[in-house]
Amino acid sequence: MEKAVEFDVVIVGGGLAGATCALAVHAADPRCRIAVVEPYLLKQEYHPSFDDRSIALAAHSVDYLASIGLFKFQNDYMATIENVAVSDRGHTGKAWIAADEYGVDALGVVVEVAPFGLFLHQQLHAKNITLFCPDALKSLTQKSDVNVLTLESGITLSAKLLVVADGATSPTREQLNVAFNSVAYEQGALIANIGLKESHQGQAFERFTEHGPMALLPMSRGRYSLVWCLPNEQLEQYKNLPEGEFLAKLQAAFGYRAGVFTQVGARASYPLVLGRVERLTKHRTIFIGNAAHAIHPIAGQGFNLGLRDIQALSQLIAAATKAQLGDFRFTQQFEQARDEDINRVMWLTDALVRVFSNRSRVLALGRTLGLVAMTLSPTLKSPLAKQLMGKVSQGE
Repeated sequence: MEKAVEFDVVIVGGGLAGATCALAVHAADPRCRIAVVEPYLLKQEYHPSFDDRSIALAAHSVDYLASIGLFKFQNDYMATIENVAVSDRGHTGKAWIAADEYGVDALGVVVEVAPFGLFLHQQLHAKNITLFCPDALKSLTQKSDVNVLTLESGITLSAKLLVVADGATSPTREQLNVAFNSVAYEQGALIANIGLKESHQGQAFERFTEHGPMALLPMSRGRYSLVWCLPNEQLEQYKNLPEGEFLAKLQAAFGYRAGVFTQVGARASYPLVLGRVERLTKHRTIFIGNAAHAIHPIAGQGFNLGLRDIQALSQLIAAATKAQLGDFRFTQQFEQARDEDINRVMWLTDALVRVFSNRSRVLALGRTLGLVAMTLSPTLKSPLAKQLMGKVSQGE
């Protein structure tokens, strides 16, 4: 048997989470021997993780990415979120959250996934990170001091720590026999880029309807990124409507607070689930990003939650000796660092979905009173604002 190529950290998955993780670990410890295993070529071409979607980066996420050299404001594929308007369709309750109330320039930044992903891949090629791509994990053997990975190409790798970052349907998680406990929502998300008659001025909207939430996030070139949660039976119908009919339905559902919608780009949809891996670690192995948890996009927390996984891991690697890397205490420290934050965000997003996607008059009155109270009381509004900025888990 050919001798295994030795690494400190092997990351399975080179998408948004995996690529960011490799670069973050390198920034935390440049001497760390890092490898990324990915089925797709990590170059300037199509990658399934990098589609037409946009992601909302909370202020804390932006600060963290900037601190490790992975974010600059001077690019043409991002737009800042300066204000968020939260409303409940058909009811009077509304709340506004503004960046200047909290002494920050922006509550967050909306980044287009495709160009951001290409930037990450360019950075991978520029660093001392070994890439096995296109390649994939064929088999995995867990030994006391390392994990041994056999790739489809026949190459064998050994890793003191294995990081599983290959997405929600993670084949690596399956190979390790670690369950992913999930519950499907009775709705899916329709996503598209929306053209406007006038610029959005950095204004974001979160609007709740009886069928589910809808969000408009400011994008570059004056556009909006739409996330429209619809019952499963309506999802495909709306996705395939002619442009004029779709815009009319969107305008009717949202109203004119965001302006007049003039164009819609390519539409895509995906199912929505709430779930998490049964445990965040296994022997010399940790799970991050969508391989570890799945949440509703209602508050734009998905990738931000994954980034906090990456930040916690990087901090542990920076503090660990070579002998400690990946051992039982190391993996337990990761689980302890991440468990509470993940559970809280999962509970929060699920509660918002269930409370606001409900036709009950009693709940509607409660929602109205809650939104009005947040408008009148900065103390009540602060927790939501901090969650949007990604600062709750940081104790700020």
